[in-house]
Amino acid sequence: MNEQIVILDFGSQYTQVIARRVRECNVYSTILHYNTPATEIAAMKPAGIILSGGPSSVYAKKSPLPDKNVFTLGVPVLGICYGVQLLAHFLGGKVEKGLKREYGKGTLQVKDGRCPLFAKLPASLQVWNSHGDKLTKLPRGFKPVAVTENSEFAAIENRAQKFFGLQFHPEVAHTPRGREIFSNF
Repeated sequence: MNEQIVILDFGSQYTQVIARRVRECNVYSTILHYNTPATEIAAMKPAGIILSGGPSSVYAKKSPLPDKNVFTLGVPVLGICYGVQLLAHFLGGKVEKGLKREYGKGTLQVKDGRCPLFAKLPASLQVWNSHGDKLTKLPRGFKPVAVTENSEFAAIENRAQKFFGLQFHPEVAHTPRGREIFSNF
């Protein structure tokens, strides 16, 4: 375990599960508080950063927000659920309250199989959703790579910057191929 992934915890009930999935890929993971300074994260020389999910809305007055400089560290970033909404919020996209809360099992349709997260995975995957907000506009440089019944931006990427976002939870057992998604990250 020479590589290290830093997981910024935004209050997700699944943060420990994310760390376990990363470790199952033979990669060390460290969980840090969401507002850990980017300079402290940079000193750890992570191979990547995962932004966990959480119960907040990015547009709420007291929502937990990271140091904005985590997006300038030059390492891959994976945003999961609330984490993908943070990516959009910080980088010029838009997040809004969804018309319908998406909770439970869903079917993910991969639209761009060249996305590194979905390498060697089928075009249709079972996933687990748990969110009320959704992306309505992508930041510049991002594109959608997968959809669900309720989200045209269920997975997004900015391949040049190695920024990825998932509106579902790959860490839970209800997303059977989730470990492979972490391994691909």
